[in-house]
Amino acid sequence: MEGLDTLTRSLAQRTPEELAALLTRHAEPLSRRPAPTRLRELATALWSYETLHHTVLHLDHPCLQVLAATARISQDLARRAAPVPAAPTAGADYQSLMAHRLSFPELATDPVPAADVYEALGAAAAGPARDAVTAALHRLREDGLAASDEDGALVVPPRAPQLLAAHDLGPFRHAAPRLPVPEATTAGPGADALQAESQAAATTLAATLDRLLAALAAQPAALRKTGGLALREIKRLAKAAGTTEARTRLLLDLTLAADLIALTRTPAGITALPTGAYDDWLALAPGERLTPVLTAWTTLWSIPTHTPFGETPTALVRGEDRHAPALRHALLAALSTAPADAASARLAARAPALPDTPRVRDLPAVLEAAAWHRPLAVIGEPLAEARAAHILDEAAFLALTAHGTLTPLGHALLAASPAHPEILDAALRDLLPPPVQQAHFQADLTAVVTGAPSAALADLLSSAADRESEGHAVTWRFTPASVRRALDDGRDAADLLDDLAKASAAGPLPQPLAYLVKDAARTHGQMRVLPAGCCIRSDDEALVRELAAHRSLQKLGLRVVAPTVLVSAEPPAPTLDALRAAGYAPALESESGTASVERRSGHRTRPSTPAPVTTPLALAQRLLAV
Repeated sequence: MEGLDTLTRSLAQRTPEELAALLTRHAEPLSRRPAPTRLRELATALWSYETLHHTVLHLDHPCLQVLAATARISQDLARRAAPVPAAPTAGADYQSLMAHRLSFPELATDPVPAADVYEALGAAAAGPARDAVTAALHRLREDGLAASDEDGALVVPPRAPQLLAAHDLGPFRHAAPRLPVPEATTAGPGADALQAESQAAATTLAATLDRLLAALAAQPAALRKTGGLALREIKRLAKAAGTTEARTRLLLDLTLAADLIALTRTPAGITALPTGAYDDWLALAPGERLTPVLTAWTTLWSIPTHTPFGETPTALVRGEDRHAPALRHALLAALSTAPADAASARLAARAPALPDTPRVRDLPAVLEAAAWHRPLAVIGEPLAEARAAHILDEAAFLALTAHGTLTPLGHALLAASPAHPEILDAALRDLLPPPVQQAHFQADLTAVVTGAPSAALADLLSSAADRESEGHAVTWRFTPASVRRALDDGRDAADLLDDLAKASAAGPLPQPLAYLVKDAARTHGQMRVLPAGCCIRSDDEALVRELAAHRSLQKLGLRVVAPTVLVSAEPPAPTLDALRAAGYAPALESESGTASVERRSGHRTRPSTPAPVTTPLALAQRLLAV
């Protein structure tokens, strides 16, 4: 097709960085197709109906209007240029009529002069409307939804008319609407108040996330056979995290999308537990910990806190709501124009709400403004108000909104992109202070950290004390049981006291704490538990002594614990193999003391190594080199 040739030539003129940026923007739909090996294949993928169906959701009003107008003009030009096929004869049956109609789809195949597009949208003269159309054309070209031929005429995806035909886009509006300013009798909160509220919400979010992941690390959560977490698991994790069940579902889905947790198949079923990335995450500063979670929220294909009527609330299931990311962006973009004022709270109190729907400011006005930013994710969508209300409630919990407008963190998330994540990183560094490295130890056997503790300090205190409180000041309490827990984990009393003293912000440790640790150490280890993989039993005491001294059996770590009993450090199977290899004839004994019949397990292959992931830049360089 001529249009695909034009798009392919346009892609070939980009730098590797520009092509990588396009691949990153379209990563979601392109990931559902085989990776392209040539630019022509990439052009075909970009203009496929499946990719377009996803891409147009993320177009704002001017881009959508320009695309629709160009496609409509191109369709008309193609229709006039094409020979008219013979129509079915009068009285033809329904199948013949439909076959004739489907055989000649009205595609947008002809190039369109840019001047015709300006004219169709009432932007022929210089002014804001013309500037908006020019900017929209530039963005469409950047996204691969339009290209210019040698004469400067525009080509667009041929099936764009069928894709957009069902949507009423209304008249062209070059500027985004602003939310109305409510009448207020008192001055609203300023930038400092917004930052303070966002900081409080972010601090709470970081602590809640930390407790949730710690609870999963201590006890993995089991999924139902039908998929998703059971309600009892959600309740358990919500209690451990100190938040509601709906927000627990939200955080679980976000941490799964951020690869901080994963679903693992075990003999007992599928469980959710932290990944290796969780250990790296623990070493990050509080602000840096929130970056992957907030980024995951923008792309999540679900609204975890929203459960439509008749459905059972759950978490950790694959989302199917492809409109959700676009709706989130539209709502944040709409609120970015909203002034913060005291009347927002009164509007929230008066706003009607469905059952189990959070009350937010005037939703119809917010949705009307949001429809300009992402028309196809808002206009005509079922349950739009309920879904939007839950998204805005999630945004407030994630410290992105306050008083009916965006916080500085919300503005940063809206401006950030995969190519420019540093905007969000900088906002989070400003929002949450560096972690606290030292604690204040009290004579009442408590340790208080005034602020967010570092990962190392939290690990040290949690290993020997019980966490009692959260908030701006975190408190741990030392007890005989908590100190014994540290000793059980292999900590030496002297080393523990030394580490606690180094972490003390006020010099030497209080005497009661030192006495507690020493008393616990004095009674610790009065009885010993011997680690063993299995036991070897024989009535022949001489044979037992022979086995213990046998050189080829040293790898088993054999120890004599009774004249007729040996302890092996290895499990039964390798112990049996080693004994047989040394020329002995052992038998396996069951728990009841009788001989047990051994059955060899079948062969197993190692898990296949995942294919290396190609970065967008590497793929772009390869495509441009072909």
